Amino acid sequence: MGKEMGVEKLLVLFLVLISIRYSEQLQSSQVQTLLRIQHLLNYPTALSSWNNETDFCKIEPSSTVTVVCYDENITQLHIIGRKGTSPLPRKFSIRSFVNALAKLPSLKVLRLVSLGLWGPLPEKLSRVSALEILDLSSNYFHSGIPEAVSSLTDLQTLVLDGNRLTGRIPDGLGSLSVLAVLSLKSNSLDGHLPDTLRDLYNLRVLSLSKNNFSGDVPDLSSLQNLQVLELEDNSFGPKFPQTGSKIESIALRNNKFTANIPDKVQSYYQLEHFDISSNNFMGPFPPSLLSLSSITYLNVAGNKLTGMLFEDNPCNTALDFVDLSGNLLTGSLPSCLLSSSRNRIVHFSNNCLATGDDTQHPFSFCRNEALAVGVLPQHQRQKHASKVILALIICGSITGGVILVCLTILIAKSFLAKKASAQNTPTRFISEDASSSYTSKLFTDPRFITQAMKLGALNLPSYRIFSLEELEAATNNFDTTTFMGEIPNGQMYRGQMRDGSYVTIRCQIMKRSNTRQNFMHHIELISKLRHQHLVSSLGHCFQFYSDDSSVSRIFLVFEYVPNGTLRRWTSDKHARRKLTWTQRIAAATGVAKGLQFLHNGIIPGLFSNNLKITDILLDQNLVAKISSYNLPVLTENIGKEYCQTIPVGYNQREKYEEKLDVYDFGVILLEIITGRPIKTKNDILLLRNQLQVSMTGNGVNVVDLAIRRSSCSSESLRTMIEMCCRCLYEDPVDRPSMEDLLWNLQFAAQVQDDYHSSDASPISPIQRSGQLVIQ
Repeated sequence: MGKEMGVEKLLVLFLVLISIRYSEQLQSSQVQTLLRIQHLLNYPTALSSWNNETDFCKIEPSSTVTVVCYDENITQLHIIGRKGTSPLPRKFSIRSFVNALAKLPSLKVLRLVSLGLWGPLPEKLSRVSALEILDLSSNYFHSGIPEAVSSLTDLQTLVLDGNRLTGRIPDGLGSLSVLAVLSLKSNSLDGHLPDTLRDLYNLRVLSLSKNNFSGDVPDLSSLQNLQVLELEDNSFGPKFPQTGSKIESIALRNNKFTANIPDKVQSYYQLEHFDISSNNFMGPFPPSLLSLSSITYLNVAGNKLTGMLFEDNPCNTALDFVDLSGNLLTGSLPSCLLSSSRNRIVHFSNNCLATGDDTQHPFSFCRNEALAVGVLPQHQRQKHASKVILALIICGSITGGVILVCLTILIAKSFLAKKASAQNTPTRFISEDASSSYTSKLFTDPRFITQAMKLGALNLPSYRIFSLEELEAATNNFDTTTFMGEIPNGQMYRGQMRDGSYVTIRCQIMKRSNTRQNFMHHIELISKLRHQHLVSSLGHCFQFYSDDSSVSRIFLVFEYVPNGTLRRWTSDKHARRKLTWTQRIAAATGVAKGLQFLHNGIIPGLFSNNLKITDILLDQNLVAKISSYNLPVLTENIGKEYCQTIPVGYNQREKYEEKLDVYDFGVILLEIITGRPIKTKNDILLLRNQLQVSMTGNGVNVVDLAIRRSSCSSESLRTMIEMCCRCLYEDPVDRPSMEDLLWNLQFAAQVQDDYHSSDASPISPIQRSGQLVIQ
């Protein structure tokens, strides 16, 4: 037994000695490799201390040289030279250099910056197979990027900035599934970007500035992790790049983009840096970009953007730089750009803003320029006038003897045309006088209207049909000064009617082949959207194609709500005045009543409305009104949506979709209570949890300070917090119904009204039968 134990010990000792010897040999091999690299780099000053006795794994890291080891293997090598270092001597061989690097089998990070390296990037670079980070920036590499780079399957970062690379980006880069950073700035690369870039699902940074790329950028919307997109100083265009919603920086300066700024950009709540200057972007400038929750840098200078700005347009407090100069903007410069941070830089010259100085063009300049590039709508009457002039010229050339005959023919045609117009629908602009038959039906037939709708429609003008001439007069022929913003497939304008009242006009462009009859069901539904807590519909107007009489545009007219969004009155740091607790309860109650009407006050109900606090507007009396709801007429599949058979389980689906709106209502409540803008799903979870903890008396009190400083009933506040948390349950089944919500909101209002006036407390909603409330 003792002999066997002795043999085992000897065997273990033998293996240890072998491993030590192997380790020493491996370490010695790597030392020789590093000394070889020192020689190939022509003994730069930063490596002057290297010799055979150097313990490379114990070198103190510095700004110029870092060597990192793991298990006696070199895993990282950083060598940083001086900026502007001259190319290495002509005897330098990039192939020999890469062969030396390949002898470091565990090398994961390689940074060789400003060392004067030159030559084409060799295919043998793939032999350094363990690489995860490769940075060869600020050298003199030329020719193209080798396809072999795509075989470095563990590569997470590839930086080749500041070289002299040419040619196209190889398609194979799209196979680098873990690539997070791709930076090729300041080279001479050209051609179109490969479509395979959209396969880089882990990509966070795409930086291609200062090259010669051209064409449209591939659709990058599938890259949900993309945060930085830098494409300045190329020839990209004409379409705006499509990206995911997590984007933080978009830099498109000095390219050939000519399209509109997509509506989706206004939902990029993590966007901090936005530079589209020195292009030819057309269409309206969205003022909401100034108030994006994360925006700090905004540059749209040197484009052809139109639209009207207002003094009360809000701005993000963190916005440090704004350049609106060199566009076709009208209206007034937002006061927030002039009265906020001392360090904020604002440029706005060469527009048509009413600033009272000589840096602006006259209003006519912007209008004419917009017409010249086709930004403003061209009315068909211009074409009609041209035809009349042409006809007059032709008639003027006819001899005197024929003139009498022509006049006779024209008179006859005019008589026949008038007779035909009395019997048929016009083919261009119509006012639909006959439509009163179906609108009157909507307000009398119980199948289309409920008692709730009748009550909600009080104090609102009757729904009616508008003529195009009325809408043109209200908007001064849809002048840019009345433009409010872009919507999918259309625009929004503010109009003033002849009686002095203001309206919001939504112009929706439609595809061909849709007749007036296709829209009747949708118009019936829209006409029923009339309630005290909805931005209610007032009427509509159809415009038709002249060749086939199908609907070309629909103008939807809504009431105008002047006092901005609910966010502006609750969670905007720049707000001059915030709502009191009583007013916040009233606003929340109004939203709930509006949702209940959308669900139950019309047939069929509107669910899944994707409601946000920015969709809640306040009128002159601070009454909350929902401005965005699920209107079917705005979908592209018009005429098909309501032709489908209602599936089995429709009632269950309707109940589930109601709970989706309840969740959105909970998010609005959360912002009302905390006074903090909600940006992400994580914000919702964090604030909800903090609210729940604060109810126990522990943790940080996240209730808005303006509420805590006001006269607020603790019982009222507790009720609102409990309902907010219940609305945000993950399982829709656990969320309260709209009726339950309204009951508790009214309870919170009652408690607040009785606060300081009576010691008696009403029955708490916690005691209500069948209710589950967070304790």
